[in-house]
Amino acid sequence: MLLAEAAKRVREAGWVVGNVDATIVAQAPKMAQHIPAMVERIAACLGVAASQVNVKAKTAEKMGPVGRGEAIEARAVCLLLPA
Repeated sequence: MLLAEAAKRVREAGWVVGNVDATIVAQAPKMAQHIPAMVERIAACLGVAASQVNVKAKTAEKMGPVGRGEAIEARAVCLLLPA
């Protein structure tokens, strides 16, 4: 998996993941019921505790391709700390 490989390379470069904050933007489907599983999976791939991962969802207020249900957008920020 790409995320696990990225985490491996980060560790090999002398860094560790401090935390991750991710946002999913989608008009549909509703994401709330899936977020706990996403957090667990992301944490497992990164080799961190679930408490270090935050995933939230929002809508695009019916604007643009995401708002029309034609696309889903995802954004993530990761804090890296020296090992």
